[in-house]
Amino acid sequence: MLPKIDVPVYTINLISNGKIVKFRPFTVKEEKLFLMANEAEDLNTAIETTKQILNNCVISEIDIDKLPIFDIEYLFLNIRAKSVSEVVNLQYKCSNDIANEENKETHKCNNIVKIDVNLLEIKPEKSKVSNKIEITDKLGLVMKYPTFEDIKKYEVSNEGDVIVKLTADCIEYVYDGEQIYYSKDTSLDERVEFIESMQTKDLEKIKQFFDDMPKVKKDLDFKCNKCGYEEKITLEGLQSFFV
Repeated sequence: MLPKIDVPVYTINLISNGKIVKFRPFTVKEEKLFLMANEAEDLNTAIETTKQILNNCVISEIDIDKLPIFDIEYLFLNIRAKSVSEVVNLQYKCSNDIANEENKETHKCNNIVKIDVNLLEIKPEKSKVSNKIEITDKLGLVMKYPTFEDIKKYEVSNEGDVIVKLTADCIEYVYDGEQIYYSKDTSLDERVEFIESMQTKDLEKIKQFFDDMPKVKKDLDFKCNKCGYEEKITLEGLQSFFV
């Protein structure tokens, strides 16, 4: 019988609750899955493949399906950094419009610029917006962050439907005085009706909760080494770091 290969074990703290999670790096098996996720043309395949990698590599007892999106992405970035390289090599095409002095027409620079990004420098900041949304003095709701499953569920819905139904799925419970109505005890239609009965100012409070949700993102200073054009680039979401 061949000997087993020892692999190192690393830890990170989840952004949502600070819980310590242990994980191991990719093996050849997960590396193949990573390439599949990176090349996937539809969201569902990318999500399922990413979840499979995390379930394989995470040693701690956690339910991947119940983690907020930003915890999933942060965990995945760290596993990728410890498995392959802390630095990813990205390429961006310069979008600067260059004027032709002879015919006054313009054309894109299109110069390819290489940018290195250290994955371990990326850490989502905790939200400053409370997940408790007050509608009146006694009536309100408590929200939770969306998971991969929530996003996947509404992949093919029209935009208006997505916003309302995704919001309804992210309600943890509604309270009215001392009475609490948990989402698990109510139907999606009931929660959608509840949201649609809100005033615009109340819906804006929910929007602020989602807008301030922790995000895997990185601000970069782009400078073209051909034409000198400069701009700010913001990478956000897993796919931005593996183009």
